[in-house]
Amino acid sequence: MASVLKNKGPKVPVLLCFSCFLMTFEPELLPVQSFSHDFACDVEENSKFAYFDFCNKSLGIDARVADLVNRLELKEKVGFLMSGAKGVSRLGIPKYEWWSEALHGVSNLGPGTQFSGVVPGATSFPQVILTAASFDTSLFEEIGKVVSTEARAMYNVGLAGLTFWSPNVNIFRDPRWGRGQETAGEDPFLSSKYGSAYVQGLQKTDHPDPNRLKVAACCKHYTAYDLENPRRTDRFHFNAVVTKQDMEDTFQPPFKSCVIDGNVASVMCSYNQVNGKPTCADPDLLDGIIRGKWNLNGYIVSDCDSIDVFFNSQHYTRTKEEAAAKAILAGLDLNCGFSLGKHTEAAVKAGLVSVLRIDRAISNNFATLMRLGFFDGDPRQQNYGHLGPENVCTPEHQDLARKAARQGIVLLKNTAGSLPLSPTDIKKLAVIGPNAEATETMIGNYKGVPCKYASPLQGLKAVVEMTTHAAGCSNVACKTAYVGDAKRMAASADATVLVMGADQSIEAEGRDRVNILLPGQQPFLVSEVARVSKGPVILVIMSGGGMDISFAKHNEKITSILWVGYPGEAGGAAIADVIFGYHNPSGRLPMTWYPQSYLKKVPMTNMNMRSDPTGYPGRTYRFYTGETVYSFGEGLSYTTFTHELTQTPDKVSVGSQEGHVCHSSSVVIHLAVKNIGSRSGGHSVLLFFTPPESVHKSPHKQLIAFEKVFLNAGEEAPMIFEVNVCKDLSVVDEHGERKILSGEYVLHIGTLKHSIFSIIVST
Repeated sequence: MASVLKNKGPKVPVLLCFSCFLMTFEPELLPVQSFSHDFACDVEENSKFAYFDFCNKSLGIDARVADLVNRLELKEKVGFLMSGAKGVSRLGIPKYEWWSEALHGVSNLGPGTQFSGVVPGATSFPQVILTAASFDTSLFEEIGKVVSTEARAMYNVGLAGLTFWSPNVNIFRDPRWGRGQETAGEDPFLSSKYGSAYVQGLQKTDHPDPNRLKVAACCKHYTAYDLENPRRTDRFHFNAVVTKQDMEDTFQPPFKSCVIDGNVASVMCSYNQVNGKPTCADPDLLDGIIRGKWNLNGYIVSDCDSIDVFFNSQHYTRTKEEAAAKAILAGLDLNCGFSLGKHTEAAVKAGLVSVLRIDRAISNNFATLMRLGFFDGDPRQQNYGHLGPENVCTPEHQDLARKAARQGIVLLKNTAGSLPLSPTDIKKLAVIGPNAEATETMIGNYKGVPCKYASPLQGLKAVVEMTTHAAGCSNVACKTAYVGDAKRMAASADATVLVMGADQSIEAEGRDRVNILLPGQQPFLVSEVARVSKGPVILVIMSGGGMDISFAKHNEKITSILWVGYPGEAGGAAIADVIFGYHNPSGRLPMTWYPQSYLKKVPMTNMNMRSDPTGYPGRTYRFYTGETVYSFGEGLSYTTFTHELTQTPDKVSVGSQEGHVCHSSSVVIHLAVKNIGSRSGGHSVLLFFTPPESVHKSPHKQLIAFEKVFLNAGEEAPMIFEVNVCKDLSVVDEHGERKILSGEYVLHIGTLKHSIFSIIVST
């Protein structure tokens, strides 16, 4: 069954999943399905609930929470420490499932969300790593708004919760990491901007009380978590040995931004230990930093089930009761899983933890639910009560999924302007590769059920009717390449598109890559097809992580290379839009693409970011000293943009006191950006700086601002960057302290590197 995805560019047939078939009909033709919706303070069920203060919407949240906690017995309190929270019928509180996911669309991975005939699917946006490649904060937030709208609509018909454990703001530190696809890449500034913007999109409400939430987001996995199962260890047993310097300037900034800039409602602690302590049992990390220094307005939740992990796998405590107590005393409020539900009451009776600490934990949980309106009666009578199935998978939402995929796609090679292809000149097209017919692969992990799919083959076939196809491999592992049909097709086609790469069998949660080459015999298939191709050869890489595709980069027969991440439900349509010029690519790589030789020099378990004299080359563009296949921030366009600095300061004075407390106003940088080519297009302007010399092993350069601009051919636009000297131009010393250094700073914007100004630090 096929339908048509409407958007700018070619009409693209889309493959419908079976459960989404119903969505092609009018809403009144959907099967009638009854559902139950449990919510607290249902006064229609029992009028006495109206007399409880915790049901009184005119009171402040603190007063309502205090009243509720005071009414509970210990056993009942313990029931609210678990993700599958038990209800208390005598108080009109139903059970509540905290675990729902919304990494890049509403997902049914967690038990709190399900799809049905009422809502068969939800909009599946590109996997986060591709969205991050757009370098567009407004897009990050816009996607969050759509996801939260669909989540609320599903909640109103009893199919979803209100608490979503997304986004993942870990740093993509190592190219082998299977979950790097879930993140915004390797740069802490980009990850911070992505995390806070997506959180704001999810949480912002039109309620007059600014403390209210549309849905509650959760930034995870805190902290220094970025491996699954390298040799000789795994995430459940790993102790991440991290320097204070790396912790402060690499691993912590995205979480800090989530809490301070995004006002996120939750932070999830990770499985691993950091410097010998499980993160979910470390009072310095939880109470000291998240709730203390950053002042979290919300709850702290464990990964599932981190408490059992640090007892059974890490042997951090002698008993399960001690494990429960340590987690609560560290500042944990909620346990994804059952450990706290099973062992907390015994821990209290053994004197390991007080009831007051239990009260504090559940108070944070209840306060979050009250901010969401869970204790305000029927959700369909509240601010978002009008949302329903008709607000899920709307044409506007699906258009945004296609737009997001197009904005993220990165053009890495384009010999002699071989792209875009002409829709009129290309009469016969060959589409080859194991990901050519990808549907589910395009979604990546933490996926839901998409509204519909547009595979790469479908997207391209919608433009060129005479399109032939050969997979060339039975799957992405490609143990055997079948090149015969593929070569014959390419030899007679006006152009050839090779859709290669990975899928969740290569990189996923619980699965790190063993190498960073194209899997199996894919390189052989690519090279053989390119050798005989009559026309341009476009290599499309579908993956979460970078690949060593040096063979293709230097092969003159391969005229163009595109990285498309995992582009979401409309990925095939977006790929066709870019290849045939309906969209001018503007994506930039959010991570470094290393050569395969890098892996021999860098054990995955080595957490150090900086290079050292032993031959360890460092990690990410900020510290890596070796050769790259492609670098962070690379990305071509079908047009040419120029940058001109029109006004920058020569000198900046900064006041400093003992303890390195910085006092400074912002530096304003004026820039003119011009499109001097013949095509309109978007352009991401990335602003980097290099600090004076290499004091304190500072980054070679550091991203401090970015902004996306859309310009017609010949158009020029002014851009202004306001840089906070103390926040953005500081460096972190070996003790984890931020400092401003006196000396000359170099700004980098594209190829522009000559803007130098001095900072003078005075006491």
